[in-house]
Amino acid sequence: MREGHQGTGPGAITPDGCAVELYSRLPAGAEPDIVAAAVPAGARILELGSGVGRMTHPLLERGFAVTAVDESAEMLERVRGARTIRGPIEELDLGEGFDVVMLASFLVHSGDAEVSRGLLRTCARHVTEDGCVLIQREGDDYHTNLPRERVDPSGFTVRIVSSEPVGDGVNAVHAEYEFPDAVWTQTFRARPLTEEQFEEALGEAGLGVDRYLTDDGTWVRAVPATRR
Repeated sequence: MREGHQGTGPGAITPDGCAVELYSRLPAGAEPDIVAAAVPAGARILELGSGVGRMTHPLLERGFAVTAVDESAEMLERVRGARTIRGPIEELDLGEGFDVVMLASFLVHSGDAEVSRGLLRTCARHVTEDGCVLIQREGDDYHTNLPRERVDPSGFTVRIVSSEPVGDGVNAVHAEYEFPDAVWTQTFRARPLTEEQFEEALGEAGLGVDRYLTDDGTWVRAVPATRR
């Protein structure tokens, strides 16, 4: 396990506390539609942190060509129909460009500042000059008004139980996922970023905001700074 990360529940747990069986059950929701509306039809997508393919599979169904990257072999074993690459995202260098680079699952908020910088450099390194980078970031209230829970229409409950400071602007977040037949928990470290801090981090990587794709600002379309 990475420092500050842990997970409990049935099945394999990855070094960042993610449960493979849990993520195999979670629905993609509206996210594939948000992506599809922001990029050209049939685009080549580099998906960084694909996990089990929760987003990969719906994007393939929509006609995109997806290269799925994850550091967990157990996660990638669940991916079907996409090219898969195993390894740390922050070290990735495929020597090729993609129409779209996607960094979802709030990965940009990594508690390790150097990892976060590396993730954005990987995005910038792999996007074509006329391509775009799609990033999912935390909402403004992600770390406040806790605990809170959401009951999914499919019948499971997600709880963000707590978010406690552990130093250097990083919080330890504890989440629970309760299904009728199983419960999973995950504890991980996340660094809250204001909109200004987020855009500054993009700039350091050679990227800039093209537009925010959702009203809550959680999905962002960025482009190489040379185009802005």
